Parts: sequence; C-alpha cells; structure tokens
Amino acid sequence: MPANPTTLFRIACVTLSGAALTASIGAFSAVPAAADSGTLTVTPPASTVIPPEPAARPVAGAAPYTDEILVTLRAEASASMKVTKSALQQAKAKRAIEMATNHLGDPYVWGATGPGAFDCSGLVQFAWRKAGVMLPRTTWSMLSAVKKKVSLAHLKPGDLIFTDGGGHVGMYIGHDKVIAAPHTGAVVRIDSLNGYWSSSFVSAVRPDV
Repeated sequence: MPANPTTLFRIACVTLSGAALTASIGAFSAVPAAADSGTLTVTPPASTVIPPEPAARPVAGAAPYTDEILVTLRAEASASMKVTKSALQQAKAKRAIEMATNHLGDPYVWGATGPGAFDCSGLVQFAWRKAGVMLPRTTWSMLSAVKKKVSLAHLKPGDLIFTDGGGHVGMYIGHDKVIAAPHTGAVVRIDSLNGYWSSSFVSAVRPDV
C-alpha cells in the first residue's frame, strides 16, 4: 500500500513501556504523543531574540585629539581676528593720511583744529577723526593715551611721531616722509623723516591698535 503523504513529515515513534520515545530532527522539538498513536506533533522554534549591540567604547586617545583640534581652531580664529583688526587699522591710517594731505598748504595757527588752519596736534587729531578714531587734543595727552608705542625703525603709515620732548607731533605717511603743521608762519607740508624728525625723535605711537 502506498505511504500516506502526511507520513513524510512525521517522525517514527517507538512505543516502549507504554511511553513514546521520540526522535527530534533539526530545530523542531517533539511533544510526547499518546501511546500507539503512531503520530508526532511538532512545534516551530521560539522567536530568536537578538541581543542589543554593546555600547561603543571611547577610543583611547580620542579626548586629547579632540582637545588638540579645539586648540588649533581657537588659535586659527584668534589669528584671523588679529589679521582683520590689523587690516582695519591700516585702512583707517590710509584714510587719515588722505585727510591730512588734502590740507597741504593750509596755514599753521596755534590752537587751530581745522579745517582751513591747524596747529601740529590739531592736524593729526582732525585727520584721524575723519578716519573714525578720536584722539586727545594735545600732543602730551596723545602720547600718553595711545598705548601702542613703536620705534623709529618700525614706523608704519599713520603712526604719530613726537619730537621736542613730546611737545610737537607729525604723522608718518611712508617712504621716509612726515606730514605736519610745523610752526607759526609755515603751512601744512611734507618733510623728510631724516633730519629734524629723526634727530629730535622722542617716541611714536600707532592709533587704534
């Protein structure tokens, strides 16, 4: 007689002492069947539980490396700010020089602050004010108030040069030239840095630094 098709998925059972001895195959587990039944009930495996992945562990040395990056970024930002501030100061200095040279030929008048006439401190105060920087009125107060001091060898355009013990001031315009309102009877003019300005040099300052 042909085998019943359902027997293809059954597992032979052997009746021993009134109990079913069952053989299991693969991932299926056998459930004891009634004696002499000749059948086996199988159940599918329980759902597999996948354990969560372990938390990532910090990589050794990661914190110092991150700190190094932050320090580098801060240094670059600081350097960028310094470059920007320096460029702005130079632009203002250029503007101050333009304002002063626009008044070449104007007469020196003691106490005058322009436009049309100037004394020495009045000229540089006027020029830098037009560039957006306020300076004190007198030479001594300028020398005291502007904190960035520079030497004669490191002058840049726009720097203020003081002579005669700090009682006279002119503005360096580059190329060894100084613009100033020199004295009574003279006019605003450009002179060489060499000579009077070098021999009588007391100090120099750089506004807006």
